[in-house]
Amino acid sequence: MSLLGRNFVDLADFKRPELRSILDKAHELKSQLKQGQPHEILKGKSMAMIFMKSSTRTRVSFEVGMTQLGGHALYLQPSGTQLGRGETIGDTAKVLSRYCDVIMARVYGHNEVVELAENATVPVVNGLSDFNHPCQIMADMMTIEEHKGKLEGLKIAYVGDSNNVSNSIMQGCTIMGMDVTIGSPKGYTPSEGIVKRADALSKSNKTTVEIVNDPAAAVKNADVIYTDTFFSMGQKREKEKEDALMPFQVNRALVEKAKLDTIVMHCLPAHRDEELTSDMMDDSKHSVVFDQAENRLHAQKGILALIV
Repeated sequence: MSLLGRNFVDLADFKRPELRSILDKAHELKSQLKQGQPHEILKGKSMAMIFMKSSTRTRVSFEVGMTQLGGHALYLQPSGTQLGRGETIGDTAKVLSRYCDVIMARVYGHNEVVELAENATVPVVNGLSDFNHPCQIMADMMTIEEHKGKLEGLKIAYVGDSNNVSNSIMQGCTIMGMDVTIGSPKGYTPSEGIVKRADALSKSNKTTVEIVNDPAAAVKNADVIYTDTFFSMGQKREKEKEDALMPFQVNRALVEKAKLDTIVMHCLPAHRDEELTSDMMDDSKHSVVFDQAENRLHAQKGILALIV
């Protein structure tokens, strides 16, 4: 199945066989790397990486991944480019398309990566926006497959503040056959718009999406428990929000309400002992947090290999 030239901006733009092909390629490339087999399938290709938000995992995984694929990655910040002096995103996209074979962008507003994709003549990859985080969820689903052997028929429970990560879980996991439950306090649940989109995806893929306000109800019978920081990058800490979310902390008591072999996930960076206790994050029986982090590299290589 060819995905050549496709943008990777929103998981809802893809069907199950297409996401399946990316996951299969990611597993293949990871295996080749572990066996020491070179796979420079993007030799001579270049990727522009636009970072409007700071990063550890996104920058390192994309840059190393492009290198392992035989290509070259360029790190761009607004302060070091004409974006910082007022050049439009559209003009930047048109120019970079003349130099590079793919553009990856980590942005604040989702409209920024959409504008890039609308104006670029090469594929654009969403490295994170305020609306979604599609590359992260591809790595997450890859990790679930490694530990559970499948995706279809499993239940994933996301607990905490509904955000770009939970939005992408509601899209990608439903497409791939997983049942999704979001457990968030009132006032911090997903927007009506994303719920409607997720419901439509779940119906077409014969899965379920549920929104609850009780963490125990959310994790009941869960194969996967997922959480993320209560305060995203750039958000001001508010005691009211912290007080509302602390009952949704992923701790041992909550994990014990799920299946015995449930796995615990966090996309990192984590605020230890806030949204996730240290003992659960480091629990070798349940936590796959650092497997997730590693699989950002492999999943993104799978994406790049197929669209570039």
